[in-house]
Amino acid sequence: MTLKVFTSTVSNFDSVFEKFRSEIPQHKANLILFLADNDPSTSLSWCPDCVRAEPVIYKKLEASPNEIALLKAYVGDRPTWRNPHHPWRVDPKFKLTGVPTLIRWENDAVKGRLEDHEAHIEKKIEALVADK
Repeated sequence: MTLKVFTSTVSNFDSVFEKFRSEIPQHKANLILFLADNDPSTSLSWCPDCVRAEPVIYKKLEASPNEIALLKAYVGDRPTWRNPHHPWRVDPKFKLTGVPTLIRWENDAVKGRLEDHEAHIEKKIEALVADK
């Protein structure tokens, strides 16, 4: 299995997302993981759900026998994310309500998603990757 990782922020998302989309045919699963930025004072995410879910998600993706593309999209610091007009909260494609959010992207649309309260559950991650 190969895990190809793309990384973006709000400011460079459009260009990274286009690159991610251009490589979709090369992968069995194409996922977008929306995450909170790391707090510079601790080097850890300011979001406890992200701290809990990230290692579980990476473990499951790396263990998959499939070719997977993962776009990690960092939402910003806490005040940026809390703004109700955050670009990914209001974007009709994503409609984010929390982080972390793991999305399966297929046919140029969201095919499935795991929200912040479930993004750490191994069986749900496996099902999303397997498209079940």
